[in-house]
Amino acid sequence: MRVPDGARVLVARSPDRAGELVTALRGVGAEPLLLPLIDFEQASDQHSLDVAFDALGAGAYTWLVISSVTTVQALEAKAAERGTSLSSWLPGSLLVATIGPATRRVLESRGISVDLAPRGQQSGTGLLDIWPENQGSVLLPQADIADPRLRKGLEARGASVQAVTAYNTVDYPADPRRALPACPVAVAESSAAGEDAPVLTAAEAKAEIGAGRLHAVVAASPSAARRIQAELAPLGTCRFVAIGRSTAAEAQSLGLAVAAVAQEPTASGLVAAVVRSLDHQPPSPHPSVAEPSAKDTI
Repeated sequence: MRVPDGARVLVARSPDRAGELVTALRGVGAEPLLLPLIDFEQASDQHSLDVAFDALGAGAYTWLVISSVTTVQALEAKAAERGTSLSSWLPGSLLVATIGPATRRVLESRGISVDLAPRGQQSGTGLLDIWPENQGSVLLPQADIADPRLRKGLEARGASVQAVTAYNTVDYPADPRRALPACPVAVAESSAAGEDAPVLTAAEAKAEIGAGRLHAVVAASPSAARRIQAELAPLGTCRFVAIGRSTAAEAQSLGLAVAAVAQEPTASGLVAAVVRSLDHQPPSPHPSVAEPSAKDTI
C-alpha cells in the first residue's frame, strides 16, 4: 500500500497529537504537513463537572462513558485536584464504556478496565448498537460541542444519563492558563514524529491548495471539518479524508466533497483512506516550497 510519488498530505492536528499518523503516512511514501486548527481547554462550568466527578467517586453511577482521550485528560485533571489518580477515584463496581482504540489504550494504561466498546463501527452509533437495555445511570462527560445523539440514544435504551461538559473545544492554540494537562501516554506515543513535521498556517495551507501542491487533507473530527471549510475551501483537487462517518457527514453538509472515510478511527485506518483517495489521481510534480517560518512551527 503506497501513495503516488510526491503526495503531500495535510493533517489538521497539532504536533503533539499527530505523531502516530505522521509516522504512518511517511510509511506509505507520503509527505505529511500539519495544520493545527483546534485545541482544548478546561470546561467553563467547572462547578457542574466537580459535582458530577464527586458523585462518580461516591458510586452514584452504574456506567462511565468516555468517548475520547481528551475526556481522559479532563478527568485526570479532576482526580489530580483531589490528590489521587483517576483509577483510584473510580469505584470498583463502576462499568466503563469507550469508543475507539486510542481511548481504550490510554484507559488500560492507567489500570482502568474497559467493559464495553464497539468492535465494528467505532463511533457513538457503534456503541449504541451494543448497549444493553435498562442499564441504570450513566455519566457522560463530553466536549462542549458534542453531538447530542449519543446521549439521546442512551436515554432511548433506558439509561438515566447525566451529560456534563468536560472540556471546551477552541481555536488553536489554547490559552495556556486554561489548557488541559498533557496526557502522558498519548503524548509519548504521538508527539515525537509530529514535532519534526512542517507546520503550516491556514494562509500557507490555502496557498498550497490553490497552487495544487497539497493532495489530501485529513480531518479527525467534525469541528476540524468545519474549520477546514471555513479556512481552506475551495479545496480544488485536494482530497478530503474523514476519520469517520460523523466527520464525513459534517463535511458533506458544508459542501465539501468527501473522497474517502476511514474504516476505523486509527492511524492505519486514516492512511488506508488517504491511499484510496489518491489511488486514481497521481499527484503532479510540484516545485519546491519554502518551509514554514520559525514563528509558525512548534
